[in-house]
Amino acid sequence: MNFQLTDEEKMVQDTVRSFAQKELKPIAADIDKNHKIPDSIIKGLAELGLFGVYIPQEYGGAGLSFLSYAITVEEISKVCASTGVLISAHTSLCANSIYEFGTKEQKEKYLVPLASGQKIGCILLTEPEAGSDAANVSTTVKKEGDYYVSNGNKIFVTNGGYRDFGILIATHDKSLRHKGIDAFILDLKSEGVELQRNEDKMGIRGTYTSVFSLENVKIPKENLLGKESEGFKIAMDCLDGGRIGIASQALGIAEGAYEKALEYAKERKQFGKTLSEFQAIQFKLADMAMHIEAAKLLVYESAWIKDNLKNGASYNDLIIKSSMAKAYASETATYVTKEALQIHGGYGYIAEYEIERMYRDAKITEIYEGTNEVQRIVISKMLLK
Repeated sequence: MNFQLTDEEKMVQDTVRSFAQKELKPIAADIDKNHKIPDSIIKGLAELGLFGVYIPQEYGGAGLSFLSYAITVEEISKVCASTGVLISAHTSLCANSIYEFGTKEQKEKYLVPLASGQKIGCILLTEPEAGSDAANVSTTVKKEGDYYVSNGNKIFVTNGGYRDFGILIATHDKSLRHKGIDAFILDLKSEGVELQRNEDKMGIRGTYTSVFSLENVKIPKENLLGKESEGFKIAMDCLDGGRIGIASQALGIAEGAYEKALEYAKERKQFGKTLSEFQAIQFKLADMAMHIEAAKLLVYESAWIKDNLKNGASYNDLIIKSSMAKAYASETATYVTKEALQIHGGYGYIAEYEIERMYRDAKITEIYEGTNEVQRIVISKMLLK
């Protein structure tokens, strides 16, 4: 059993951390305030190969490990959770789906620009009546000659505002539920695809969370991903990896908040002593550190399993460990940011001190890409098998 990162993974960690601290941290508050990640940051991420960390080089990626990807999202999220989820949703939910299920032609046409950062990807899965119950999608597809024609509505589309490429999940027969669902590669600039709005959110305000309507959208038949009726399987498969991405984001948020609290506790004086000299604060810091270390072990182990599926690692282990990592790391993020804000006292409630933003950003990690209640359903089913 080896808990050491490889030299390559250490290099990724150092490189991403340096970029995050130098380029991203100084403008993280502005990203939150302006609801936009600057093009210069996206360009910088692309130049470092961070939009396709584990995608093979032949398809525009960096060809590194999945653990390197988890570390990337973690380090970016320490300073800006919006940018962390930009990378996570793009990679896990869109690029990975094409990598795992796409044809060679689909990979060359769509995966290369995604993995190289020329295009930003998303998934169009959630609907007003299909959240945790993903099999209840109502967006329809009907085959007409050389095209599929789609009609419906999609909400909560992370990265949708870039209007590049997305994975569309739709049904050809709603009565069949998950057995009637297909997946398609959709160009969001296609005729009939309307971006209705980008939501105004409590946290991760720098990333787009979009609402789309689809009216008679023609999708070329060669854009079917996998086979007909495999759409639900494809969506669930990409979410298995996506949970690790969100767990990595949550871990990064928690670490960033903890580092702020630790620094503040050492500097802030009350009653003639620094806060760090009070046992009440010491215990808070100890508990925060314990939760973070436990979360990190789960996140890294899940990523390791993903890396080793072809070397005998169990896919069932990936399902259960990624669900555990997502649930535990996200709850750790909420807990640690709350305690970090408490240590800061009134200053923690002021935007200038950044903890306020981290506190807002943390909560969504318990909700998207499968609520933690759903994660517990997944975990318990696997345990009872």
